[in-house]
Amino acid sequence: MNFIKSTYIFFIFFSVTVIKAQELPPIVNYTPQDYSGRNQNWKIDQSSEGYLYIGNNSGLLEYNGANWSLYPTKNNSSIRAVKIIKNKIFTGCYMDFGYWLKNDFGNLCYISLINKLDKPLLEDETFWNILNFEEYVLFQSLSRIYIYSVKDETFKVIEAPSKRAVLFKVGDYVYFQKSNEGIFRIENGKAVLVSDNEVVKNQEIIGAFFVDKKPLFITNNGKFYFFEDNKVVKWNVNSEEELKNRNIYSSLQLSDGSFVLGTVSNGLYHIDSKGGLLKNINKENGLLNNTVLCVYEDIDKNVWLGLDNGVCTINLNSPFNVYNDVKGNLGSVYASVIYKNKLYLGTNQGLFYTTLNSNKEPVFIKNTQGQVWFLKVVDNTLFCGHNTGTFTIKDNKATKISDFPGAWDVKKIEGQENLLLQGNYNGICVLEKVNTKWKFRNKIEGFDISSRFFEFIAPTELLINHEYKGVFRIKFNNELTKVISKIKSKPFGEESSLVVFNNTILHASNNGVFKFSKKKNDFVKDTILSSLLYSENNPIKGNLISDNTNKLWGFSNNNIVFVKQDAFNNKPKRINIPVEKSYNSSMVIAGFENLRHIQNEEYLVGNSSGFTVLNTDRIKTNSYNVAINSVYKQELNYNKQQLALNKTNSLKATENNVYIAFSVPVYDKNTEVNYQYRLKGFYDEWGSWSNESSTSFKNLPFGTYNFEVKAKIGNKISENIATYSFRIERPWYLSNIAIVLYSITFILLFLLVHNLYKRYFNKQKLALVKKKQREFAVSQLESDKVIMKLKNEKLKNEVDSKTRELSVSTMSIIKKNELLNTIKKELLVLKSNKEITPVIKIINKNLSPNSDWEMFEEAFNNADTDFLKKIKEIHPNLTPNDLRLCAYLRLNLSSKEIAPLLNISPRSVEIKRYRLRKKIELPHEKSLVEYILEI
Repeated sequence: MNFIKSTYIFFIFFSVTVIKAQELPPIVNYTPQDYSGRNQNWKIDQSSEGYLYIGNNSGLLEYNGANWSLYPTKNNSSIRAVKIIKNKIFTGCYMDFGYWLKNDFGNLCYISLINKLDKPLLEDETFWNILNFEEYVLFQSLSRIYIYSVKDETFKVIEAPSKRAVLFKVGDYVYFQKSNEGIFRIENGKAVLVSDNEVVKNQEIIGAFFVDKKPLFITNNGKFYFFEDNKVVKWNVNSEEELKNRNIYSSLQLSDGSFVLGTVSNGLYHIDSKGGLLKNINKENGLLNNTVLCVYEDIDKNVWLGLDNGVCTINLNSPFNVYNDVKGNLGSVYASVIYKNKLYLGTNQGLFYTTLNSNKEPVFIKNTQGQVWFLKVVDNTLFCGHNTGTFTIKDNKATKISDFPGAWDVKKIEGQENLLLQGNYNGICVLEKVNTKWKFRNKIEGFDISSRFFEFIAPTELLINHEYKGVFRIKFNNELTKVISKIKSKPFGEESSLVVFNNTILHASNNGVFKFSKKKNDFVKDTILSSLLYSENNPIKGNLISDNTNKLWGFSNNNIVFVKQDAFNNKPKRINIPVEKSYNSSMVIAGFENLRHIQNEEYLVGNSSGFTVLNTDRIKTNSYNVAINSVYKQELNYNKQQLALNKTNSLKATENNVYIAFSVPVYDKNTEVNYQYRLKGFYDEWGSWSNESSTSFKNLPFGTYNFEVKAKIGNKISENIATYSFRIERPWYLSNIAIVLYSITFILLFLLVHNLYKRYFNKQKLALVKKKQREFAVSQLESDKVIMKLKNEKLKNEVDSKTRELSVSTMSIIKKNELLNTIKKELLVLKSNKEITPVIKIINKNLSPNSDWEMFEEAFNNADTDFLKKIKEIHPNLTPNDLRLCAYLRLNLSSKEIAPLLNISPRSVEIKRYRLRKKIELPHEKSLVEYILEI
């Protein structure tokens, strides 16, 4: 909380200067810088929600346990009077009075009642006091009392001039004082004189209470008077001498019957119900200022002081009272003990004592300068373990009985009434009682290790814990002179200690609690105590302490912890006493934690600057509620705007930055408040605990949100979960109209894209069809080509076949003609034979070129259909005989082979060939046969 940071450094929890040895409750101071107001604070009251309202020179202050708010008056004057009646906060100031109401935003709005008056206010009238009586509200100035009827909203006015505007509700009456006239009470709307005794005429009455069914008046000089049987009777109290010459300005009777008196120059006095002085708290021991303008007790029994400079709260009902040695006279307290109605304190500076339950300052015992480690009463003798040795204390005098340095502890030896065993820096020694006096007898040889924690498991057998070396189990001879056996175990863990609880030896460290089992003759883990004391969330740190009330104590980060047996099931249970973390670290001396039972439920805890007295009867079990105080929205680059708390707000999409403040009205300085929250709709899991009383959510997306917050006060969860719901609208581009437009646009775009794709795919399909057609055509062409090739090959084969046939036929004709010519030649020899002539004729007939040509021509045309036609077209001047020669030459026949076909001589064939070359105009270098073959 911000106010703690700004409180003076020397007020950091319980840090108070002492004149006398007072054990003071926690004090929290709030400076004008903390609450952003002016110095003086005149009246204090508390609402049903637990919020504090304070009349300040700047206006009305509101404090919700986490944050301060200031509400100035319309005329900017000081608020002198504050009174809360139901949900209305009545205030009085300069020339105005009225009441404040909270609006939907959680802010206070002022309504003046001046306009309802029948008569005008007096000039420069200021209202100093407000009192609620039945259905009436009384407003008091230095001149009048205005009685306001809440029912019919009418006023009655009583003239009441006085030096101090004081109204007192005592029993069934309202009392007030008129200067130089006496005490009056209001009956039927009129002032009735009760007493004009010189005491009440000449002295200022600053308080009136109902004690033993009688009115009790307190004057400004600290004197008490009962009003009994119409007489003023002085009440002689023990505190009268202390209060003498103190200018009392404010007073209050607390719920326990005691009184607190605020003075002008010496702070606060706390008087018990019998009139005895309990304590005086002033600037030297805690307050910001010595002038106490008003006193108020809240619902948690904290006492609030409106000071001339600031505000102060005193946790009178706190379980902690602290003696803080700011001057350094006492030092750090390492040990304590109650002996013969005296409290003895062993510190790093020596041994001190003071009378129990007194305000006397601790007195140093001579010759004990230096570090004291332990104090213990054994057989009605007080032993003091010291850095230099061991002392016995009698009649507040120290007698040194041993020079063996560094005495840690002493314990009785079973069966040896006159012997004690003592652990020291360098081993163990024996103390012996001789003629009622104790003295050093001997050191036990064979063990030279520091023996701070040790316990007996047999008359001559010990368990000794050393944090770094482990646990030693040693056995010594019956004469207690030397160690005869030594067994060492590994260290169980860090921050270890050895204690006896429920008649069982326990070894505790950061690894848990182990108990010594006599059956197993070894340590075994105590799972119950380990889970209670060394839980993951809040483990013990440092040493465990066992006291004489059968409790096992330890200290964690946030708690003082003790374990005791449950009254119903006799099982151990853990009790947590919450302590504010920053103080807990300074409450004990790390590694040398010490706690001592004093009396009843009071325990003394030694620390580095004195000691703290813990009263477990005062451990609070109050229930608290967490409340959401304010909610703001913010648009980027704009100022924050407050939201109503009692409805679900709808925010624009651009107003998506939300700030939420919450609090629990807890005013105990020792009680730490942490908060846990979640924003459902954004994340549903609870966050981690934090002491921050506000949070913000930025750049939230649109949607409906439900904020939930709960609090942990000390170790207790708040009774409720405070909630706040809000909704962030969709941005314009995600509105319903926009979505419809998006849908239409999407559909149109879809159709357009569909059509484009359809056209595209149709084109693609057409292109593909064309491609396939081309591929098919190509394929068809290739097929046709193949077919054509096959046909050509077939035709070629046929041509070849025909050519072969033609060649065969031609060769046959040639052979036939040659044969016929040969026969003819032979027959011509026999020409004279008439019978031969017919034969020659037949031969001549068969040798006819025309008949051979006709047969050849038919075969040639079958083999080479277009040759004769083409060559005729090329050379139309060729005769049939020329064509015949060309046909024979195309068959690549020689002149000799052609001659029989033409029935001429080879020479004649050559002549024909020559003539043919001329006709076709064939160059000389060109072969006739090659030319004919090319056609």
